Amino acid sequence: MKTLKIKIATLGLALATVGIFGTGCDSFTKTQKGAAIGAGSGGVLGAFIGKAAGNTALGAIIGGAVGGTAGAFIGRNMDRQAAEIKQTVPGATVTREGEGILVKFDSGILFDTDKSDLKPEAQTSLQNLAASLQKNLNTNISIVGHTDNTGSASHNMALSIRRAESVKSFIAANNVSPSRLTTVGKGLTEPIADNTTVDGRAQNRRVEIVIVANDQMKQQAQQAAQ
Repeated sequence: MKTLKIKIATLGLALATVGIFGTGCDSFTKTQKGAAIGAGSGGVLGAFIGKAAGNTALGAIIGGAVGGTAGAFIGRNMDRQAAEIKQTVPGATVTREGEGILVKFDSGILFDTDKSDLKPEAQTSLQNLAASLQKNLNTNISIVGHTDNTGSASHNMALSIRRAESVKSFIAANNVSPSRLTTVGKGLTEPIADNTTVDGRAQNRRVEIVIVANDQMKQQAQQAAQ
């Protein structure tokens, strides 16, 4: 009974948090939202919300949040890096979320159909992204591969993993420490659009690159908040 009550309370807090950000915080900056998420609910709840929403990238960002004044410090650093990436990385959709950055590439920009070898024209974009990552050392990067639902689930899962690994290998070859890079393939399990339409399937075929603070940046943020 006690466990059930805890689960109910946690769910209620999660829903309340989601409700706040869905209705009352439209005027907040991304930095302010990041501070509020961490201060109000903590990283564990953030990860829970991300998982419940079926969004690995969002879960990684919210789950690592520290919140409060320290979270605002991290958010300002992320604001600067996100602005830089928007200016220098063609073909990428750059979004500031909480205390992190989400960089999204439609897979058609990076890969030919059903392939995991990077297109030559995609390499300039990833080189520019790697240059930004080199200048902003106190971050960790997660690379998440996605597909549409064409073909079998097992084939799509393997393809999404190979594509994420291909991006990781290229970024690492451009002087970004492999210790900062992790990969995950989600196959067809996390669509963001309708797989019954051509446009929807194109949106679902994507690679997401998540940039979050590492432990050193978090320590700096905590010290700055004191």
